[in-house]
Amino acid sequence: MDRSTDRSSIIDPSIGVLAARIRAAERLTILTGAGVSAASGVPTFRGADGLWRQHRPEDLATPEAFERDPRLVWEWYAWRREKIAACRPNAAHDVIAAWSRRPGCRVVTQNVDDLHVRAGTSALVRLHGSIWELSCWNRCAAQPTPWRDERVPLPDGVPGCPQCGGLARPAVVWFGEPLRAADVDAALEATACDVFLTVGTSAVVYPAAGLVHDARRRGAFTAEINLETTPASSAVDVAIHGGAEAVLPQLAELL
Repeated sequence: MDRSTDRSSIIDPSIGVLAARIRAAERLTILTGAGVSAASGVPTFRGADGLWRQHRPEDLATPEAFERDPRLVWEWYAWRREKIAACRPNAAHDVIAAWSRRPGCRVVTQNVDDLHVRAGTSALVRLHGSIWELSCWNRCAAQPTPWRDERVPLPDGVPGCPQCGGLARPAVVWFGEPLRAADVDAALEATACDVFLTVGTSAVVYPAAGLVHDARRRGAFTAEINLETTPASSAVDVAIHGGAEAVLPQLAELL
């Protein structure tokens, strides 16, 4: 290849279109999902690879499962915490962290691994909580907010609340549980933007999956970066197929 060839001529034209929109945007919102962390080695828990000791995540990440067998649920989360602790932010996290520091940029994530935090992302809304935070299962008045504990492994198989002595649970949103109202409000507020970019999401988990449509109705230019086609692909202005860790650095080079 001729070294003098303009790099923009060998990049997906859609990336150039999106780069121009981001460059001109005063308000940029980025929604991220499991696909952003996949390149870091974080398990996505989809399909056969999602099984743990023959249990599906849907059978473990529920209040009913925790009430029935808190030790089993904590064993699964201890395994997940160990896996995630060994992971590092990838190029996609780094680009998003850099963009998050520009005025008017907000990042909303469905991920609980906190790799965005470790990459230095600011103005972050964590819709599903953090695997590194715990909360009181009894919701005791003495410990109303989650607390952070990044020890791996945790010293107790089933951690307890430091205030009431009852069970502690992972401070994440389980299947069948509502999202925190403050996080939902912040995510909805972020749909008032010039560009809404969804990265590495399956576009099937609501209410997060509806945010791109909300942004479009509010006049935003919408775009998707994902390895596969999703239910949102036909609704966005630009759909780019590829890994976030490869596409986002290309975008960043064009800004």
